[in-house]
Amino acid sequence: MDAPNIVTRCHMSRRIFLRGAGVGLALPFLDSMTPAFAQSQTTPRRMLAICNNLGLLRDQFFPAGGGRDYIPSPYLDLLKHHRDDFTVFTGVSHPNVDGGHPADVCFLTAAPHPGSGSFRNTISLDQHIAEQIGILTRFPSLTLAVNTRTRSLSWTGTGVAIPPEDKAASVFNEMFLQGSSAQIDAQIRKLDTGGSILDTIAGQARDLETRVGERDRARLDQYFTSVRDLEHRLQASKGWERKPKPVVNAPVPVDPANPALYMNKVKVMYDLARLALETDSTRSISLMLEGVSAPVLEIPEVTLTDSYHNLTHHGQSESKRSQLKIIDEWHMNLLAGLLSDLKSVSEGGDTLLDRTMVLYGSNFGDANSHVCTNMPIVLAGGGFRHGQNLVFDTNSNYPLPNLYVSMLRRMGIEADRFASSTGAMRGLEFA
Repeated sequence: MDAPNIVTRCHMSRRIFLRGAGVGLALPFLDSMTPAFAQSQTTPRRMLAICNNLGLLRDQFFPAGGGRDYIPSPYLDLLKHHRDDFTVFTGVSHPNVDGGHPADVCFLTAAPHPGSGSFRNTISLDQHIAEQIGILTRFPSLTLAVNTRTRSLSWTGTGVAIPPEDKAASVFNEMFLQGSSAQIDAQIRKLDTGGSILDTIAGQARDLETRVGERDRARLDQYFTSVRDLEHRLQASKGWERKPKPVVNAPVPVDPANPALYMNKVKVMYDLARLALETDSTRSISLMLEGVSAPVLEIPEVTLTDSYHNLTHHGQSESKRSQLKIIDEWHMNLLAGLLSDLKSVSEGGDTLLDRTMVLYGSNFGDANSHVCTNMPIVLAGGGFRHGQNLVFDTNSNYPLPNLYVSMLRRMGIEADRFASSTGAMRGLEFA
């Protein structure tokens, strides 16, 4: 009777440990960090990644010609004041990422076959960045969305989605409103409790070392390492609780309650992201622009006849395409406004755009036919040599994860591969 009980207890405990290890392994190793309150010797670099999950009309987006002499498309012409600040990519996609709408959750992960029953996502670009440098800011990352709290761009190393925040006012309050002393003490007690729980679990795990084989001991060692990393992260978080929050000369955002005010919501999130980056509250932001569940959008001086999603399934109907073009143009004008706002902020002799990589694109190359190849992608800012259209094979696409490798390197993070990459992005150079 004793032996089966021992085996059962170990099995149950190991599941708990693996969950604990999953939390720990999604966090950075201590020796890759610098102290949370150390002053950076250089102005920090940042990333804002935006996915419009209903895509853009391809014939209106992709320019003619390549290199620096490309002829802007109608959509890119709306970004003409920033031509030297961005690179457009033609003929790129995530290898083996298919499945139509489910592909949006792979925009920053490039995990293959998201529509399959056995799909398991992998770590997203923003979370990989957060693992490496997240301790340097109050918030390791921000996961934001418009019109969804379930469709997320951010995924942990164990394939768990981080629920996005779609209320800008709530995030604003977290970033900039200082709590009372009692509230701060309560939060620190929560962090202390988290640390003590990890200590207890680690103690139970050590008891198992004499009962398991060599392979399991190796797994437990890995678990202990992840637990120690998480404990250090918790201690660092305690320090941030005591540090005063930034003071900003901006009102609390007003979140439109009506999901039909989609473009208003996008603008509010862009303004929030700029404030977060400007105050160095975080250096890694993801933003999902979810249009699938949106109703008929309310756009000034325009009357739309169908929902955003239905308009993307236009079947070449000129009526639907013309309405969709209006929506796409709003997206591009809002992006132009975001780039202008980032350029208006000076930081260490540069602009905030110079220091921030803004990745804008979609999981869809063509939402009408649910095609995930030839993705529309723009990368602005971040200190690259821009002003070009990098053209690759539109039949056999160049791997978009190569761009993610280049972005990681620009963040100062050593990287040779990310997801299905084959190296860094060809033709994209640092300024």
